[in-house]
Amino acid sequence: MPYLHVIRRPSVFRLLTGSWVGRLPSAMAALAIPLALRDSGASYGFVGLAAGTFAVSSALGAPVVGRWVDRRGQTAILAATALLAAVGFIAIAATPDREALVIIGAALAGAATPPLEPCLRALWPDLVPQKDLESAYALDSSAQELVFVAGPLVVAGTLAVATPTAVLWAQAVLGLVGVLIVVTAEPSRRWRPMARSADWLGPLRERGLVLLLVCLAGVGFAIGTLNILVVHYAEHRGFPGGAPALLALHAGGSLVGVLVYGARTWATPLPRRALVIALGLLSGYALLVLLPPAPLMAPLIVLTGLFLAPLLATTFMLVGDLAPTGTTTEAFAWLITLFAAGTSAGSAVTGGVLQRADEHWGAACGALGVTLTVTLLFLGRRQLHANKDVNAITAPAESV
Repeated sequence: MPYLHVIRRPSVFRLLTGSWVGRLPSAMAALAIPLALRDSGASYGFVGLAAGTFAVSSALGAPVVGRWVDRRGQTAILAATALLAAVGFIAIAATPDREALVIIGAALAGAATPPLEPCLRALWPDLVPQKDLESAYALDSSAQELVFVAGPLVVAGTLAVATPTAVLWAQAVLGLVGVLIVVTAEPSRRWRPMARSADWLGPLRERGLVLLLVCLAGVGFAIGTLNILVVHYAEHRGFPGGAPALLALHAGGSLVGVLVYGARTWATPLPRRALVIALGLLSGYALLVLLPPAPLMAPLIVLTGLFLAPLLATTFMLVGDLAPTGTTTEAFAWLITLFAAGTSAGSAVTGGVLQRADEHWGAACGALGVTLTVTLLFLGRRQLHANKDVNAITAPAESV
């Protein structure tokens, strides 16, 4: 099993565990912040404002923090952001009835989200040999799926024994513990950024990378569509377990897909492979427009998830190949930002469509997002071949 081989490599299990624990607060925030504020008597309007502030701050802050990591290294930036994010969550927990402090806390917790995902992805080439790199990224992608399954479960478990504000305290602690595990690991402490161009665009000066990021925004748009569509479907047509069960099936399909994908070696070039996997994803979302009865909806939801994580794993490889020297962490941070932006846009658009038009048109929004991805991957396939800086400087950034 290639995954056992990867996990047995020095520090891999520790870094995966720390990264996984440290990512939980982000997966919990969408529930934890609204629940804590509603418990303190806040209006739905203010709850939405606070939750939106956290989401927007996370998306905007990720590339900035990623650039700091590429210039200063992982240890100091991860530790500083973990402390700041913890302060943000604690500010909300301690003063849920003071609106100004809540907004400041949400903005701080979002903008200072520790960049554990991009940091781990920047480390993979140093942790495993090249032949195991795809399996490592697949393992990373499967861990990401589990984060977003476990996050709401941690919220529910905490609420069973404590108050909603206690969930925010738990987020602060989990973030600190996860980052502590990572920054005390030797590969993270040893990692040094490579010298980079002074170009203010950073990784965005690579046209192929920009194309890939826009492709991921299309996938994010489809996920945003699905998040709203399953709620509408469960309310109007009924499904055992409701929307959470549908999303769990989707996550399960995604997890199975990436584990199968990463268990074998692929000879197909990455750009072509991404296109084929995206076509598989499109097939699922195209069939989703039919909105079949529950017995057929279950396997269809699994199908929509089956190709998602493999596409993300392939994308991680492409980002690592395309990112200009010294910009890898920021490039992975931009991936998170564009995916999140696409998800937000997909949710907003689909909600509006479902309010004004037939539900099948709402479902079609997801297919539209993936169609954009497929089209761009096909038209720009030649730009997705790695073209690293010919005169790349290999000295640590500190020597510049």
